[in-house]
Amino acid sequence: MINQWKHMSAVLAAMLIGSLVTGVVMSTPEVLRHDPVAETLNRPNASANLDNRSRAPLPAQDLQAAVGLSQAFRNVAEYARPSVVSINTTVKRSVRPRVLPRGIAPGVEDLFDRPQERQASGVGSGVIISTDGYILTNNHVVEDADGLEVELSDGSTVEGKIIGTDPQTDVAVIKIDRQGLEPIPFGNPDNVQVGDWCVAIGSPFGLDQTVTAGIISGKNRVRGIVGNGDGFEDFLQTDAAINPGNSGGPLVNLRGELIGINTAIMSRTGSSAGIGFAIPVSLARPVFESIVESGSVRRGFLGAELGPVNEDTVAELDLKVSRGVVIRSVLDNKPADRAGIRPGDVVTEVDGREVKRLDLLRNYIASRLPGSKVVMKIDRRGRPMQVTVNLQERTGDALAEFGTGSFGGAQLTPATPQTAKRFGYSNLNSGLIITELKDDSEFDQSGLEVGDVIESAAGEPLKSAEQLKAILAECERQNVACRLVLRRGNQRMLLVIK
Repeated sequence: MINQWKHMSAVLAAMLIGSLVTGVVMSTPEVLRHDPVAETLNRPNASANLDNRSRAPLPAQDLQAAVGLSQAFRNVAEYARPSVVSINTTVKRSVRPRVLPRGIAPGVEDLFDRPQERQASGVGSGVIISTDGYILTNNHVVEDADGLEVELSDGSTVEGKIIGTDPQTDVAVIKIDRQGLEPIPFGNPDNVQVGDWCVAIGSPFGLDQTVTAGIISGKNRVRGIVGNGDGFEDFLQTDAAINPGNSGGPLVNLRGELIGINTAIMSRTGSSAGIGFAIPVSLARPVFESIVESGSVRRGFLGAELGPVNEDTVAELDLKVSRGVVIRSVLDNKPADRAGIRPGDVVTEVDGREVKRLDLLRNYIASRLPGSKVVMKIDRRGRPMQVTVNLQERTGDALAEFGTGSFGGAQLTPATPQTAKRFGYSNLNSGLIITELKDDSEFDQSGLEVGDVIESAAGEPLKSAEQLKAILAECERQNVACRLVLRRGNQRMLLVIK
């Protein structure tokens, strides 16, 4: 007979944004079945009847390594827990009743049709960064929150205030009015390696101060889930259990140093499947420092269109190296141009770090403050060179001037005779060409393809990715569909984005 525990009914509020960690349902286990064989083995002299079926037990083992690792996890948990907080959010929403009461007297319908205020709640985690109350968490934990309650490790609660948010990295900074707190130290991102032990701490399902352990399963993961596919991503992957409510909590190494902010999971059920993602401190720390120092996020700007180095670009551009990031074009009188960088140059190293992928170089440049100097090693048709670039500030105007950008999971490049020729078009001087497209992104699910040209949006001819982004944002604000005119080969098509 199976003895089952009575099901517990618990709805634990949490926010769910795409693949970002938040919200779920708990189930209860079953009591183990009675095992008649096990009962027989426990009877005196019963083992004599089974000698011919059993094996000799393992010899005594040296458990010193296992005991040492267990002690290490215990030490990390004890050290890091005072720096971990639970964040409870409230969001007020106005809703209209869907069905009006029957028998309403004429002329008073508007009394029942007025918006009514509803309050939703959510739960997430955070980590204390300074003794005077600055806390690092996820943007999606506090986004649109009207109120924040922060619970400390000692069980006390205090009101929190949002200092700044950055949807493009899913990082947010909040502040509480407390002194003498125990901040967590930052780890060195260059020392994080695949296979390293790590510990995640947070409030999964509202169970505050929960500790899970695992290893770093991968680095430099890009999932296209931050900033509508237009964000800066460089996730650490871990198999430490991360569940709804862990969002914003710390991922630490065995020294108790912060190496990441737990953010997302890959799961069909919404619960941990052994694949979790954390924002590395290499992305989170510059955002935190910029918000605290200036109240906003300031990013470096190179002023160059970047492209991958692969078999196609090596053949097309006659490159002499097989790894790095190729400079497709540069803006006049911008940092790359002033440093002497030219189209066709391949960036192989920046500030002593090997450049392997376009997104990693883009992330690194964006993480530097305006005015920063970065040293780049480049290859120019087989001739190695070194240049120093003085970065400007990445602004909407700078991006609009450049025209190239990412949106909806697509890399968009203004159509010129040169860019159009690469995709088989001639006499094309306007519109945005989709040069890259992430699988299952917003634009991919809308039926767009690499090589498509978005000629206009809402009747406006397009010249830049920022222009398209602004038009779609305005359509969304007005709650109206946006009509896109596409060109695919020799066909023109109409796509309606709702």
